[in-house]
Amino acid sequence: MVAVVTAVSCVAHLWVAAAGYHGAWLGILMVALAAVCVPCSVHIWRHSRVGALHQVTLSALLMAGLHAALLLGSGGAGHAHGGRPASSAVQATGNIQLLLVIGLELATALLAATLVARLRQENRTTMARPGA
Repeated sequence: MVAVVTAVSCVAHLWVAAAGYHGAWLGILMVALAAVCVPCSVHIWRHSRVGALHQVTLSALLMAGLHAALLLGSGGAGHAHGGRPASSAVQATGNIQLLLVIGLELATALLAATLVARLRQENRTTMARPGA
């Protein structure tokens, strides 16, 4: 499940970058982030590698913090077009989208951390068995 959520996140970053919602340099950054996350997704899918799970957990927490800072730092302001102030409908939609993204990132971090804990528990159980 962690690998699937990570892969979906990569696809979402690529889609947002291709749509050009945030400008060229942020689009390039999102493509780079997706390229970095794809190998982690593959490693988690194939082998449940703890190192990849730690990277996904850390990345998800950092992205949740970044999106929370954007939400709080902008005062929840939505996008403005043509020099006009953003409408309250756009502002509310932007806030809801950011909150959903933050929730997804926190859920991803929790899933990855839970899998690390399970893998550690399995290793302890295997090591504690006689003849293991």
